[in-house]
Amino acid sequence: MKKKVIYYLIPLSLFFLQIPSFSEDRHAVVLKVDGIINPVSAEYIISGIKEASFSKAELLIIQLDTPGGLDTSMRMIIKEMMASGVPIVVYVSPSGSRAASAGAFITIAAHIAAMSPGTNIGAAHPVNMGGKMDREMSKKVENDAAAYIISLAKKRGRNEAWAEKAVRKSVSISEDEAKKENVIDIVSENIDLLLKEINGRKVEVEGGSKTISTDGIKLKYIEMSLRQRILDTLSNPNIAYMLMLLGFYGLFFELSNPGAILPGIVGAISLILAFYSLQALPVNYAGLLLILLSIILFILEIKVTSYGALTLGGIISLVLGSIMLIESPAPYMKISLYLILPAAAGTAAFFLFLVGAGIKAQRKKPTTGKEGLVGEAGIAESDIKREGKVFVHGELWDAHSDEEIKSGSKVIVTGVEGLKLIVKLKS
Repeated sequence: MKKKVIYYLIPLSLFFLQIPSFSEDRHAVVLKVDGIINPVSAEYIISGIKEASFSKAELLIIQLDTPGGLDTSMRMIIKEMMASGVPIVVYVSPSGSRAASAGAFITIAAHIAAMSPGTNIGAAHPVNMGGKMDREMSKKVENDAAAYIISLAKKRGRNEAWAEKAVRKSVSISEDEAKKENVIDIVSENIDLLLKEINGRKVEVEGGSKTISTDGIKLKYIEMSLRQRILDTLSNPNIAYMLMLLGFYGLFFELSNPGAILPGIVGAISLILAFYSLQALPVNYAGLLLILLSIILFILEIKVTSYGALTLGGIISLVLGSIMLIESPAPYMKISLYLILPAAAGTAAFFLFLVGAGIKAQRKKPTTGKEGLVGEAGIAESDIKREGKVFVHGELWDAHSDEEIKSGSKVIVTGVEGLKLIVKLKS
């Protein structure tokens, strides 16, 4: 038995010996963050910091471009950065990027802060993500954010006065001004030049000081996993909104046509994904209730003939609810009006089509059964003196008329009594 185990272990050990290890090669881990700071981007950065530590990287570079994001996610990232034994460089890049709001905090918290030409940093005033605050609460939140960013700037030896102004007055400055004001350390056009400029720099990391050496260093880029990319996409307010509407439509079709199955499955999955997305967003429940009300009104329009009144109410409710759904002054957290209006118009058009089709069907003259005979023309097969025979719809019928009708005359059916037609002479 032991010989068999050894037989399998020897080639297995040789296989692992052939795998290159980043711990043996000097390397820098590079992360790219382009978008809102949310739980997914926090998970991505934190896992990158842990990977850099595990693989004994020389340093970690976070290439950053963000309009801001959630305070809780930002603090999770900074907490991990502060505990890192690997030097962390936050590089606001490429040109045209920004480190606004939560991004400014993360940049100031880095061991080395760098920016590309044509970038900016600042506008770090806290925005409310979960409803309106009174003046007292708003002041407390502002004071907390100001104290936090001042402590970060002090820890990294950066301009504390400017950091406080970024929070209290929402100031934002370019890369050159940031360098001049001692907000950042380096302005560099690309990562290669950045590596040359930080070579030999000494920084304080968890556990002591470390001198960065970038000579002959390799770059190890770590991308978001497929799971993280999907979850990050779902965190977009516009995606969450579309998933929610798709979920409501799917359930509506399933309830309208029991047994269809597919619409119900798609609707249920879409709603679950929408609720996942909304849990990370500042949802206004009044807006959510208005959207639910609009769906109920649309459904009632099909069941109750209101000649469009319920549909009109549904449209108004849907538009108002969609605008109110995400309550945040931050533009990147809101649902685009260019999405709300087409969605409301498409929904209204669909339900108006159903209502119009229903009304048209109700007004349409019956073509089958007894009702379908009323108004039909025929020929008198015999003289009709109160009673007689008529030929209608290719069939011979008993007929009754209050007027005398000659055989061969054209008649019109005015009613049906059992198996007898009520007719009159066609004028």
